[in-house]
Amino acid sequence: MIACYIIYSQVIDKYYTGVTQDDLNSRIAKHNASDYGNKYTSQASDWTLFHYIECSSYAQAVNIERHIKRMKSRKYIEDLIKYPNISINLVLKYIST
Repeated sequence: MIACYIIYSQVIDKYYTGVTQDDLNSRIAKHNASDYGNKYTSQASDWTLFHYIECSSYAQAVNIERHIKRMKSRKYIEDLIKYPNISINLVLKYIST
């Protein structure tokens, strides 16, 4: 599955947005094991899946990830759960990519 995903760490009270073509559970396990070296997610080892958006292409997933990161807003990320239409609209907005 190709997806844009958001993980959350309670220890550092932060979100991380990423893209994967792999299984989400194995991807999160890699973040928790610091398999990506000295990167942002190496600050904690309690990352859990907060939200994901299934995509039809890797390019679409990257565009959705960039959109979420450009918002620079914790509230926006949390609103993705509160208002499912936001995720649907993002998929539709970047469908042609």
